[in-house]
Amino acid sequence: PVDIIRNCQNGCLINPLDKTAMAETVLQTLTDMQKWQNFAKNGIQGVCRHYSWKAHVEKYLEVIRPLVEKIEPLSRMKLRRRAGVFRDQALFTSLDLNLTGDRESLPPLLENLRAHRKAIIFGIATGRRLDDALATLKLHNISQPDVLITGQGTEIHYAPNLTEDAVWGRHIDHLWNRQAVRNILMEIPGLEMQPRRYQSAFKISYYIDPAVADIQNIRQILLRNEQAVNVIFSFGQFLDVLPVRASKGLALRWCAEQLGFPLENTLVAGVTGADADMLRGNTLGVVVDNRHLAELSDLANIDKIYFSRKPHAAGILEAMNHYNFFSKALEDTTS
Repeated sequence: PVDIIRNCQNGCLINPLDKTAMAETVLQTLTDMQKWQNFAKNGIQGVCRHYSWKAHVEKYLEVIRPLVEKIEPLSRMKLRRRAGVFRDQALFTSLDLNLTGDRESLPPLLENLRAHRKAIIFGIATGRRLDDALATLKLHNISQPDVLITGQGTEIHYAPNLTEDAVWGRHIDHLWNRQAVRNILMEIPGLEMQPRRYQSAFKISYYIDPAVADIQNIRQILLRNEQAVNVIFSFGQFLDVLPVRASKGLALRWCAEQLGFPLENTLVAGVTGADADMLRGNTLGVVVDNRHLAELSDLANIDKIYFSRKPHAAGILEAMNHYNFFSKALEDTTS
């Protein structure tokens, strides 16, 4: 009220608990026509000058412009693309259970990807570290993908030389306080730190006993301690804490912007809770049949998320048939 009266000069300040003063001021205003007209005129002009949408916008711009002028544009990775190749479809899949576990269904999937390599970008998103992921790919004779997202979405590497996206690293560092998170969760029953080889700068990994430690309670504890983070539960026993800007899904969308492929033409295959935000949104999703389906049960009623009947790579092939994915790729290469 003080600011309004000062800016608009359209009223009188009184003690709201003083009934007598309130009555006298109202009567005085109503009986003094000149004062009434001045208040009315000043009020209309003051509201337009100080409280209209235009006035609010101008005030915000006045504050923001000096800040914007000091900020450098967000840099981007300079990615090499093969000349003459335009791919407007993508397949992103988790590594474990989707590409591992069934040596019979994996070769047909990889062969289909090779046959459509001119139309489809192939990406893998995993919770594993880069070295561990590469060793797993080699063990299963899986060629290096175009994009390799590791550490639950905290690192992004691009083919052909596994170039790390350093800009992504700077982006997710926002508000991240690794030591503070570790200190807060140190005494939580049911949590046990995983060995050092599973940790990284932007990922704190625990073993969790869901019967003892409540995941939602852990999220609330971190929030109450002013830690803006992503808490990821997967495979029924793993808990990862990441920066708030990091996840498989956020990394996927970053890659889509960097490489220029449309999300609506992107097939995403997931199996656990770590894949949930990668599956949500305007992609073509498939939850591949596995023993951890309960972690993704809340996705059952979402459009464009298909639950396959087959596990492993066979489930991805099933989803490709469901979405006519290869037919679209063939149209793109022949048009």
